[in-house]
Amino acid sequence: MTRVTSWWWVRHAPVTSAGGRIYGQRDLDADCGDGAVFDWLAEHLPADALWVTSQLRRTHQTAAAIWTAGGREPADPLVEPALAEQHFGDWQGLTHEELSRRRDGRWHRFWLAPAAEVPPGGESFEQLVDRVAGALDRLHDDHGGRDIVAVAHGGTIRAALAIALGLDPERALAFSVANCSLTRVDHILGKEGAAWRVVCVNRLPGGAS
Repeated sequence: MTRVTSWWWVRHAPVTSAGGRIYGQRDLDADCGDGAVFDWLAEHLPADALWVTSQLRRTHQTAAAIWTAGGREPADPLVEPALAEQHFGDWQGLTHEELSRRRDGRWHRFWLAPAAEVPPGGESFEQLVDRVAGALDRLHDDHGGRDIVAVAHGGTIRAALAIALGLDPERALAFSVANCSLTRVDHILGKEGAAWRVVCVNRLPGGAS
């Protein structure tokens, strides 16, 4: 028998309180004032799903805004800290200009640093991919065959795409994952083993993907 677990990934609403500084795992509020985008998400997400968030309140606030827009009773999401954003360690709280000076002017086209680089006191994107992989394995064991709505973070969703597509982590950093965008991947477990199917990436109201 084939078991399909559909992952509906939603990146949290924008964080405007960071003042342009790197926030990573800092626990900041999300700006959930754009009602239209939450109406759209509520319309496109499955009604009978398991909801999962990280421990950071911007994911809880985003999930609550979706429930309100859809007229749903507030859910009690499963909180999975392994789905939190990459921890940027000592870089958190810096401006991008300050980080550039610390890194001797080196820059990365899509991210703060190459996938293998470990910020002082933090973790690399490669390490984030490993921790997300562990969380996915646990959730497939416990809730496989369901729709799972995961309200998470840009780095987390890039990590999930790296896992689904078997990508080198560095290549996965090229994915664009906008705030409040929808990304869906299906985990398919059959008699011949497991496979992933990518349904959409970075989908936004108006059909952008």
